[in-house]
Amino acid sequence: MADERETLTYELFGDAVRDLARQVVASGYEPDVVLGVARGGLGLAMGLGYALDVKNLSTVNVEFYTGVDQRLDVPIMLPPTPAAVDLSGLRVLIADDVSDTGRTLELVRDFFADHVAEARIAVIYEKPHTDVRADYVWRVTDRWINFPWSTEPPLVDRRAGVEHGAALAH
Repeated sequence: MADERETLTYELFGDAVRDLARQVVASGYEPDVVLGVARGGLGLAMGLGYALDVKNLSTVNVEFYTGVDQRLDVPIMLPPTPAAVDLSGLRVLIADDVSDTGRTLELVRDFFADHVAEARIAVIYEKPHTDVRADYVWRVTDRWINFPWSTEPPLVDRRAGVEHGAALAH
């Protein structure tokens, strides 16, 4: 049972986006901007932006996971980082794919905390052991998650510069 995985399909992803948007609407929260945590939160941020009719989208790129169950000691915000002053006084909805340890979301939330009017967090998945509880969660799981965008390996390994198939040739 330890190798059972949670599998998110693109169809279920669409359901998750709509459900999370309904949760936001039901709570009465009206974000001025949706902030997607790259890379996993970008699709969710776009979907929530459409569902909530929020055209102001922003991104922040945080590196923490370097491989399957491999991570850095601490998450690092990569440049270019949005200027916190640009979000000054706004209601921000932070979107990410999963709150595992919660350290990535904590870094993002704390980076903007002194500048925004209010920040809330929406995630597709939340792990029971996370240190940061999201305000809006689609599912809670302790299993490894197969996301539709990361189940297959990349076609190119940018670290080694090796192409993994002829798919790009056509």
